[in-house]
Amino acid sequence: MPNTTAWQSRSTPGVLRPWLAGVRTVSFAEPPEEAFVHLPDAVTKVVLRVTADGRRDVLAVGPRVRASYHEGKTSISCLELRLAPGTARPLLGVAAAGLVGRVVPLHELPGPAAVRLAREVRRLEPREALPRVAEVLPGLLSDAVDPARTALRAGVAALSVRLDRAPAQVRDVARELAVSERQLRNLFADGVGVSPKHYARIDRVRTVATRAGSARWSDLAAATGYFDQSHMTSDFRALMGVPPGSYFTGRLPAVTPCQVGRRA
Repeated sequence: MPNTTAWQSRSTPGVLRPWLAGVRTVSFAEPPEEAFVHLPDAVTKVVLRVTADGRRDVLAVGPRVRASYHEGKTSISCLELRLAPGTARPLLGVAAAGLVGRVVPLHELPGPAAVRLAREVRRLEPREALPRVAEVLPGLLSDAVDPARTALRAGVAALSVRLDRAPAQVRDVARELAVSERQLRNLFADGVGVSPKHYARIDRVRTVATRAGSARWSDLAAATGYFDQSHMTSDFRALMGVPPGSYFTGRLPAVTPCQVGRRA
């Protein structure tokens, strides 16, 4: 079974909730026995990473449109700040679409807030950095109401899988928000990094990967908005590299090294 549970969610400080969709940590004293899997993820992240040799990096990690598989590393610790939709440009100085598939040192991005944040947390241990982020980040970003960001977040919520409903259709979301589908695509490109359709596809596959075993495949397909089980299997194979049956029995693609600056 692939290792997808190493990340641990942490409570997001209230002052950071306008800008963060979540906070996670991971730490290995010894390399995990299973392959470490990065699921497809339509979220831009800021990651503080400390490796076994003491190297410290503060990285901007763009949306990942396909899964990647890696060997576990000995003694690595990370803090991951998951940016809320619409946070990439004000914090990083670039549209989220410009970071898709990329891992970039935070201080190399054009946003003054990114440079300042990198400087503030770079020498901290990941487990100690969140309080400092909570002190610094609100002063770097404006919390003024932005209608475009509000619409974007409503669109993301409507297209996401929930326990009590399947995701909405893109055309219905655009109509509900009183924008054209083209305008909705532009909002998503800037604030999420991928199109609304691609966002929904990634979210469904992530849900299947994390809920497998909780229901029959056909029921899971219906609950996540697929036409049928065949449609779910096709999407899963395209984004994960293998069909669901292979993935959950550990028959995975070849592992690759993690590299800063690469494009997926």
